[in-house]
Amino acid sequence: MLAVYHTAVQYHFWHALALLGVALASTHLPDSLWLRSAGWLFVAGLLLFCGSLYVLAFGAPRQTGLLTPLGGLCFILAWLAFAGAALRS
Repeated sequence: MLAVYHTAVQYHFWHALALLGVALASTHLPDSLWLRSAGWLFVAGLLLFCGSLYVLAFGAPRQTGLLTPLGGLCFILAWLAFAGAALRS
């Protein structure tokens, strides 16, 4: 379970930095739907992916792990939306 916790911490760190990047980019593109979508998808990914791994590491039922792939999908979509915002600017 320590490896699961370590994975959650790593993903949390890198995607929190990405969320900070979205916040900084929003000062230059305040009305970007792509950027706003990326921000919300990063938040959803953090809650679903990292959150499910955290609670699994602390002994939650294994069914909680069903949320992890959904959080991973949110991360993928967030990166695509962030790239879309960068390409559109």
